[in-house]
Amino acid sequence: MTSEWLKQLVDDERKRDDVHSREAATAARKADLVRVLGRQLIDELRATVTRDIEDFRHEFAGDESRKIVFENADPKGGFAVSRPAYPSVSLSVVPQLEAVGAAVGCQYYFTPNRSMPAREDRFELVFAGNDVETLQVRHRGTGQVFATADALSEYLLRPVFTGRPR
Repeated sequence: MTSEWLKQLVDDERKRDDVHSREAATAARKADLVRVLGRQLIDELRATVTRDIEDFRHEFAGDESRKIVFENADPKGGFAVSRPAYPSVSLSVVPQLEAVGAAVGCQYYFTPNRSMPAREDRFELVFAGNDVETLQVRHRGTGQVFATADALSEYLLRPVFTGRPR
């Protein structure tokens, strides 16, 4: 005959195992969702960034001081955007969708003039939400959520267009 305390302990451990199992299943579903939809979100972001750069170029046609360069830097969907004129800025966006805890690494380099060293700013964007309808991008450091590619494009490009960090 088993003691009461032991029965309680066994029940508690089984409940804990059940919770861990459900958490693992939820994490696996989210990882699958990010692998499938994360690439679509990155592709949508790249298209939106390209459109916004073209619109900016059109507004400042012929102004070399506001020239913006876009490069497809990575076959996994990464890209780079730069403003060569001082204050110069470069932004690289590198998705890591296959990694555990999929994220998008972002890195700025700001160079105010030829005599000053570049200032670096790095941060990660992660995927938030657990289903198709709620998958969004969140800034890991600030918690800011970007519901659309337009909102994320604005956040990423504003420092490049202005030549100033946030």
